[in-house]
Amino acid sequence: MTESSGGATGPGFAELDALPTEELRERAFAVARDNRDIGFFWSVLRHLPHADDAAELDGSPNSVGPTIDDAVALWREFTGHGYDEAEPLLRAAFIDYLLKH
Repeated sequence: MTESSGGATGPGFAELDALPTEELRERAFAVARDNRDIGFFWSVLRHLPHADDAAELDGSPNSVGPTIDDAVALWREFTGHGYDEAEPLLRAAFIDYLLKH
């Protein structure tokens, strides 16, 4: 009806913004997994409340396998612990990603 329904591609900004952060995360992660978009996961990890713990995961070519495993383990550890002050930024990242993909 309105501009937010735009095309037949997917939900608009208002619809996404009405969702809880965890639902946005689940949707964005599902799309990123389907697209094998590791860059998106790294950008999210950098904005998590305990991102300093992930700083040592430098992604050097010699450690790509272990680095991804470590990143997944970090995400699992942080999931459910709340987003703290990073929540608005993460919500925006999730919504932006879903709107673009």
